[in-house]
Amino acid sequence: MMGAVSTSAQEHPAGAPLTLYLVKRLELVIRALLDDALRPLGLTTLQYTALSVLEASGALSSAQLARRSFLRPQTMHEMVLALEKRGLIARTPKAGNKRVLLAGLTDAGRELLAGCAPAVAELENALLADLSPGQRATFREGLQHGVTALGALSGQRRAQEA
Repeated sequence: MMGAVSTSAQEHPAGAPLTLYLVKRLELVIRALLDDALRPLGLTTLQYTALSVLEASGALSSAQLARRSFLRPQTMHEMVLALEKRGLIARTPKAGNKRVLLAGLTDAGRELLAGCAPAVAELENALLADLSPGQRATFREGLQHGVTALGALSGQRRAQEA
């Protein structure tokens, strides 16, 4: 553990914020801007995330959707009910296990996501605007590496607790 602290101190000049802090600040700015951009469309960032996950993955259970959307299962359950009530998703029993309901996008959900695309693209473009194509690729690779590395650490810790 001491080596990790020493390495971290060597990589960060005195007084410079930790990378973890910068990532969190970026997340908060993105969340605020997305909330502002999506509000006129009647969505929150969390709802948009869930709908985007369904668009990319296809039908999922509430538990799967919660994991992929970074929400607690209880929070996702409430969100699924709200999105279903608005007609943006529909739930159907899973083949072979009728107790599990799979949430999938409706045509209205797909249409709403398509309406969100310009606002989301504008923020993505603003984030990457001053970066060269190579810097953009490096930035994305670094973020993906962080997700993978800390996801593995999280999985190890959960396994140790079990």
